[in-house]
Amino acid sequence: MGGFFGIASKKECLVDVFFGTDYHSHLGTRRAGLAAYHPEDGLQRSIHNISNSPFRTKFENIFSEMRGTSAIGCISDSDPQPLIIRSKLGAFAICTVGVINNADKLIEEFFSVSSGAHFNAMTAGVVNSTELVAALINRKDNFTDGIRFAQESIEGTASILILKEDGTLITARDKLGRLPVLVGRGKDGYAVSFESFAYKKLDFDDERELGPGEIVEIRADGISQLSPPLKKKKICAFLWSYFGYPTASYEGVNVEVMRCRNGSILCENDRKLGKLEGIDYVCGVPDSGTPHAIGYANACEVPFARPFIKYTPTWPRSFTTAKQADRKKVAKMKLIPIHDLIEGKKLLFVDDSIVRGTQLKETVDFLYSNGAKEVHMRSACPPIMYGCKFLNFSRSTSDMELIARRTIVELEGEEGFKYIEEYSSPETERGKKLRERICKNMKFASLEFQTLEGIVKAIGLDEDELCTYCWNGKE
Repeated sequence: MGGFFGIASKKECLVDVFFGTDYHSHLGTRRAGLAAYHPEDGLQRSIHNISNSPFRTKFENIFSEMRGTSAIGCISDSDPQPLIIRSKLGAFAICTVGVINNADKLIEEFFSVSSGAHFNAMTAGVVNSTELVAALINRKDNFTDGIRFAQESIEGTASILILKEDGTLITARDKLGRLPVLVGRGKDGYAVSFESFAYKKLDFDDERELGPGEIVEIRADGISQLSPPLKKKKICAFLWSYFGYPTASYEGVNVEVMRCRNGSILCENDRKLGKLEGIDYVCGVPDSGTPHAIGYANACEVPFARPFIKYTPTWPRSFTTAKQADRKKVAKMKLIPIHDLIEGKKLLFVDDSIVRGTQLKETVDFLYSNGAKEVHMRSACPPIMYGCKFLNFSRSTSDMELIARRTIVELEGEEGFKYIEEYSSPETERGKKLRERICKNMKFASLEFQTLEGIVKAIGLDEDELCTYCWNGKE
């Protein structure tokens, strides 16, 4: 997916932006970049590939290359950014988070209105999505109108952070507020961030959370609203379950607290269904499944345990090799069993979600190969029935790669898609068959999903303010 961070300050701030950007590393694994403004040097920029190396190792020498009293940084799961753009609005650096589903159409529109229009194409002729956003902004005579025009034109989502050539920041939350944008206040300036804890660790206090579509200008000495928030909000509910860091809060709701509460609600659902008998340990699929499991264990009074540990000193992040055999080897090497907690035990695992199921099956096979008697599985989300079309999730997938969709086809072909709501429910015959078939295919002793009502309750916001498209298909 990705995230951004920026500071407008009265003094040198590149070190703080370095750390603030690094605190967004859990949101992306492909590209990272920093851009800075200094009165003597103007705008500067650096971008690196972080596919197999953490952000810090790629940018550890940046302080001898750049300096700035204002700076922005971005972790991206898509295109290289920030970009530096020179246009009729002046020179500026820009980074974005989101996805543009109608990019080809927008590009063709540019060509139709200007014979001299062109874009710097990447491999296979793909246009950098951040450059496309910048081009849309430049269609208008000022940044406010340009950002509004860009967000109205884009089918998808675009949160935007701009560093102008005078050191001023402009930031905009996407028009439906699917992603958060927060502002913090410090003694020497202001910070803007996807994750609130990133600026709190740098001694900034919460100033405000932008509303949907809101645009603000940020200077070292203050904030000005350029465009007010829109009324409709649809923040992504999946942020709390998976993408958000445990210390982050969105709309006033902390991620870790929500996950523990979600696990507790999941346990109560199981209790009503009579599915809590004979479990030796409740366990979490690390990392984001762990707090859900703690909440579950506390509610059912079954001990929480960690039957295996991910070896993070050398495998701190996902590592993708070219060959499938090598990928399986890497997956195996990451997980180290604790045999005393596995052999002969009935284990109930809670995962943040079940998307494709590929890695989860490998984990279950690993547990059985190390002596587990039973492996029960719980998903802290409802069955995922629709691939996300609003955000550029690293786990985004086509509908037919989703394990729930594939299982429906196994059971009654594409005709079954007419009954997705029934398949999502644990109480209908179709819902029971879905769970039974996944159990058979994945070797689960039992399987259950959180209900939509349960996850909404765990978040604590009105359902109308949440995007739940991946579960129920409602926009």
